Amino acid sequence: MKLVIGKPAAKFSVRAAVTVRRKSKEDLKGAIANQLDAMSDKLGRNVVLELISTEINPKTRRPKRSGEGMIKDWYEKKNLKMERVVYTAEFMIDSSFGLPGAITVINRHQKEFFLESIVVEGFQTGTIVFPCNSWVQSTKDLPTKRVFFTNKPYLPSETPAGLRTLREQELQELRGDGKGIRKRSDRIYDYATYNDLGNPDKGMEFVRPTLGGEKIPYPRRCRTGRPPTDTNLLCESRIEKPHPIYVPRDEAFEELKQDAFLSGRLKAVLHNLIPSLVASISGDNHDFLGFHDIDNLYKEGLLLKLGLQDHLLHKIPMVRKIQESSHGLLRYDTPSILLKDKFAWLRDDEFARQAVAGINPVSIERVKVFPPVSKLDPTVYGPPESGLKEEHIAGQLDGMTVKQAIEEGKLFMLDYHDIYFPFLDRINAMDGRKAYGTRTIFFLTQLGTLKPVAIELSLPPAKPGLTQSSRVLTPPCDATSNWLWQLAKAHVCSNDSGVHQLVNHWLRTHAMMEPFILAAHRQLSAMHPVYKLLEPHMRYTLEINALARQSLINAEGVIASCFTPGPYCMEISAAFYKNNWRFDLEGLPSDLIRRGMAVEDSSQPHGLRLLVSDYPYANDGLLISNLVRDPKLRPILRGYLLSKPNQHPNRH
Repeated sequence: MKLVIGKPAAKFSVRAAVTVRRKSKEDLKGAIANQLDAMSDKLGRNVVLELISTEINPKTRRPKRSGEGMIKDWYEKKNLKMERVVYTAEFMIDSSFGLPGAITVINRHQKEFFLESIVVEGFQTGTIVFPCNSWVQSTKDLPTKRVFFTNKPYLPSETPAGLRTLREQELQELRGDGKGIRKRSDRIYDYATYNDLGNPDKGMEFVRPTLGGEKIPYPRRCRTGRPPTDTNLLCESRIEKPHPIYVPRDEAFEELKQDAFLSGRLKAVLHNLIPSLVASISGDNHDFLGFHDIDNLYKEGLLLKLGLQDHLLHKIPMVRKIQESSHGLLRYDTPSILLKDKFAWLRDDEFARQAVAGINPVSIERVKVFPPVSKLDPTVYGPPESGLKEEHIAGQLDGMTVKQAIEEGKLFMLDYHDIYFPFLDRINAMDGRKAYGTRTIFFLTQLGTLKPVAIELSLPPAKPGLTQSSRVLTPPCDATSNWLWQLAKAHVCSNDSGVHQLVNHWLRTHAMMEPFILAAHRQLSAMHPVYKLLEPHMRYTLEINALARQSLINAEGVIASCFTPGPYCMEISAAFYKNNWRFDLEGLPSDLIRRGMAVEDSSQPHGLRLLVSDYPYANDGLLISNLVRDPKLRPILRGYLLSKPNQHPNRH
């Protein structure tokens, strides 16, 4: 089309398909709100859209804009019983508009709605997609317009002129100003320390130190801005269930995710809460009287085993209904290994297998120095040398000396000594808890499997600087030492379980990701190609972490109640972060090399040779790690970033 100077530019119409996701289960309040919004839409309080060009208007020096387009069939589709409803809107566009790079949305209804995507048709270049996947708040909560960008990625230096200001404004809104109490509708990503795990207003036993800062370094969490407690102005007040802890609105669980999470949490609550209540009512201080009680967890279920029908709890309608109709919900799933061998958990080979193929396969390391040496302050914790001696293991190395076994990469270790040692006096001072700092030595046999050859149990010295108390146990040769050996393995498993949950799961998987997620939203625009790659993997993590602060890692949480360190769990996590965590050594293959589980070898497929070939975590992890680094994958990733949302419906 040829433009004539002095005459207004010609206009043409484009059409938008706006996909809104509705809840499948709406309560009465929500249903009424939907009807009221439909009525207000009919009366002119609409959802209004406006396209923003990638080009600048040379006269105003501002981005070119289309005319406003209103969703015009909201009222007509108010009663559709569908998960996704597609509405339409039309825009009038000047012929000099160029291509749209963003679209603004303003919600004049009373209620928020979840905007999945906007697809615009009518431009000569073809269909233009705006992936949204976000809640759009009412103007009463958010007076400014929401901005969504097309699915075309841009680095900051490549951003078209018409989008640069919008890009920066959007990031400024996400950063906030660090002030005020965050509301449920906010989308602000800001930092705070872990100063909300305790509740000093309830008593000294609920006091917890602040994690984060110079005194106790720790990753940051998402700021909520709640007021301080009454007794400690440095401690943030808590919000207890069922009230939610703030996370940016788009980080909250969607309906399907919420249903799945609640189902799993209900099962966990029933498995933990009801037995405690029954034990309290019955006055029984012993959870298990024998191994048959543990077997019954998988056979009869908790309620049947504990005879709930004889207690007052049976009169509670919800509990009675669950007992009568859902016995399976209260029955633990039998571990697959026990289906094959009921006593597998007693065997040394299974104990060793768990070190590389269990739930915590990232703690085992190669022995490089024997006896092992502690890194703790000797003026406090005594001489650093371990109580392990060569004579403890010499006869179990297939004829090798200890020096030969080390040189040939045959000795491995689970070393939980330094992690637990500074906390043992406080742990063991509590009623009903007992822990050691453990070291377990494994030997790699000719079959390529590990076998445990020694376990060291250590306690701190009676006075600072004195020699620590240490006992070494080896595989048994008679019935009496057999049970001592089994108890030693149980202490190792207790240490291992704590490190798995507090360090390798919570710290390295959840807590460490939170500041990276906050930084990504604060510094990377939704247009940034790196953000587009990260976003599916970041989703929901902040919500899960907030729920953990509310119910798991807090002063009265499940972790403190169920794990041996009790109220010192999070301090153990923080100590590991301070002393051991390094960003550049967390990923593969660096972590394997750091732990000595692999050595560089250019002749091997991944440039590494695993010292333990049957190591599922390493085998699978290296495949994924090398796939991501493969230059041949780059075109696939580029296509992924440029694809339409409906081409990858499951990628979240």
